[in-house]
Amino acid sequence: MSAVGRYRVERFVGGARTQVSDEVAVEEPLEIRVADCPPWLTMRTPGDDIDLALGWLVSEGAITAAADVVSAQERSSGDGLDRASSVTVALRAGVEPPTARAYSASSSCGVCGSDTNLDVLSRCAWPLGDVTAAVNAHTLLGFPAQLRSAQRGFGRTGGLHAAALFVASTGERLHVREDVGRHNAVDKVVGWALRAGRLPGSDLVLQVSSRASFELVQKAATAGIPILSSVSAPTSMAIELARATNVTLACFVRDTTFNVYSAPARINQAP
Repeated sequence: MSAVGRYRVERFVGGARTQVSDEVAVEEPLEIRVADCPPWLTMRTPGDDIDLALGWLVSEGAITAAADVVSAQERSSGDGLDRASSVTVALRAGVEPPTARAYSASSSCGVCGSDTNLDVLSRCAWPLGDVTAAVNAHTLLGFPAQLRSAQRGFGRTGGLHAAALFVASTGERLHVREDVGRHNAVDKVVGWALRAGRLPGSDLVLQVSSRASFELVQKAATAGIPILSSVSAPTSMAIELARATNVTLACFVRDTTFNVYSAPARINQAP
């Protein structure tokens, strides 16, 4: 299923009116089904749906390793506005599905409702207080450009967020994913890291193309990723949660400057 759709539109330029073909980001619903729990619904860009589901389960504190999952199966049906897809995940015996709270979250916010910093802390299987991974400031400043160069969908539509995982010590880019939802893009790379045996991500940097919000810090913390880098601004709740979970939060990472809002010791000055 393509992440990009094509529509005939009318374009107005300098008083002239023409018909052109325009590429837009695809947005469709996805249901994630786990055991007998209510399905969790999110609006996402089709593709990498199993990774999205697994990443969501990591962020909810339900799973920490690929071995926690017996199977994950995709299903698609319908056409147009009736089109719906689902991922059904079977967990191994003894692994508890997410709490009821998780299923009431909206597609635009992964942590709406009763979440608090303490609730997120309780889901962190890998506390970050003693994680000493570090990234060179010059290396960090290069991540946004690397992410942008890999955003093929954004280049065509202008309508997709992106997330990438980099190795902190070397700057190696491991994986990039795009989605209409910034939290979905992060879930997709976290789900990949789970299957690749890269969790906890104690040697990784999570780079995002959007602002740094509470749910993105949550997802970094629950995946054991110690450094979150954003090209845009943080929110106050993101800063508070980053400080509570010892996530290094770097924002406004652009050109030659950035701000560090928590755990700055993990960022080294360029030699």
